[in-house]
Amino acid sequence: MLTKLAEYPTFQVFLALAAAVALVGLLTPPFIRLLNHRQVGQQVRADGPAGHLKKQGTPTMGGVVILLVVALVFASLTYWAAPSAANSSLIKLMNYSLAVRAAVLVLVTTLACGLLGMIDDLEKVAYERSLGLKARAKIIGQILIALCSAIVAINWVHISPKLQLPATRIYLNLGVVTTRFSLFGTTVQLPWFYLAFAVFMIVALSNSVNLTDGLDGLAAGIVTIVMILFAVVAYAQDSLPVSLLAGTIAGACIGFLWYNSHPADIFMGDTGSLGLGGAVAALAMVTKTELLLPLIGGVFVAEALSVIIQVLVYKGCKKRVFKMAPIHHHFEMLGWSEMKVMIRFWIIAGSFVALGFVIFFFQLKRLGA
Repeated sequence: MLTKLAEYPTFQVFLALAAAVALVGLLTPPFIRLLNHRQVGQQVRADGPAGHLKKQGTPTMGGVVILLVVALVFASLTYWAAPSAANSSLIKLMNYSLAVRAAVLVLVTTLACGLLGMIDDLEKVAYERSLGLKARAKIIGQILIALCSAIVAINWVHISPKLQLPATRIYLNLGVVTTRFSLFGTTVQLPWFYLAFAVFMIVALSNSVNLTDGLDGLAAGIVTIVMILFAVVAYAQDSLPVSLLAGTIAGACIGFLWYNSHPADIFMGDTGSLGLGGAVAALAMVTKTELLLPLIGGVFVAEALSVIIQVLVYKGCKKRVFKMAPIHHHFEMLGWSEMKVMIRFWIIAGSFVALGFVIFFFQLKRLGA
């Protein structure tokens, strides 16, 4: 049966999602017991909401399970679902190979960001503090990962350095200043403006998801919604491996939500939030929806902007715009329960994603016309 998976692409995506849900559901309880045994617990900010102090010591680094399951399920299904050379045209096989490259790039970017987050989590646990790695070290690591990802995307996945304005046929060419050189007989291209844009996007999204991960189930739920959209977008672009990966990440987040919902039995930690943020940005890059990303990830953008605004205004005027930043804490301070904030933010995220899909679909139809 598995050898015939290539004949049912929609089933593959749903199978990936279901398999990820099941595996995360099975692996998380023993992982929680291991973390409790090793006393690997969350370090809560002393200046955060008072109600969060009771979360001190809750097992963290649940992102390890999420990323492990994503890698295993994606690798397994991609192997079994690959089209047969005997039954496929050369063009179809070449397109599938390129789509696999795109998905592998997203996966490696996700795992690299997750590894950086794991180092950060281990620093917090080892020194029993909530800050982890120094900000400079974390940013440098994110920039290096993002730069490598963007260079590989241009030269191995062959994505275009042009950005399409949503719902139009207008393109911004960020490849106008490109350095080319030969390396081991291969021409390497470095479109500097696009590389700078991609680095900013990956670093910004990775940190934005990290900021969003401040309430039980908030980040995991929103990432699930965003990943379902990317699965649909990639499927519409005939990029099945990318759709498969997005579906797998969505399933892993759903499985994790069973244990991360309020009151959480485990947190994903920076291992999960930085990794998933990297995945969101990398998926936008390979599906060429970079300029739709601020809308698709509208909640992530709002969370990051609330912190930036709070810091800048306080430094300049010694006044606070929000009762507490990121913005989900502001609503907690207004008296909203943690569950109410989470569900309403999910609804807002779903609305952003729905609008993003409408724009993408309109764009797809216009280009196909």
